[in-house]
Amino acid sequence: MTKPLMGQFEIAERLGISRQRVQQLVARADWPKPYVTLAMGKVWHTKDIEAWISRHRPNDTGPEEDERDTPPGRRHGRTKHDT
Repeated sequence: MTKPLMGQFEIAERLGISRQRVQQLVARADWPKPYVTLAMGKVWHTKDIEAWISRHRPNDTGPEEDERDTPPGRRHGRTKHDT
């Protein structure tokens, strides 16, 4: 089940990019406006982010099924302790 809202962490996970890269995308003029800005940061409607992805990354179908439940540091055999 897809959650209705996304923060920068969820966007990074969805796109497979760093949160720093998400910050760069958020600064773009064509990026969706946030639904709300909270003390913890901006929050977007998932449907708005998915629409942006459809327009700008048409071949992006989302994370592989087995990666959806894998913590980001554990993907591709890496851990937060690897250098």
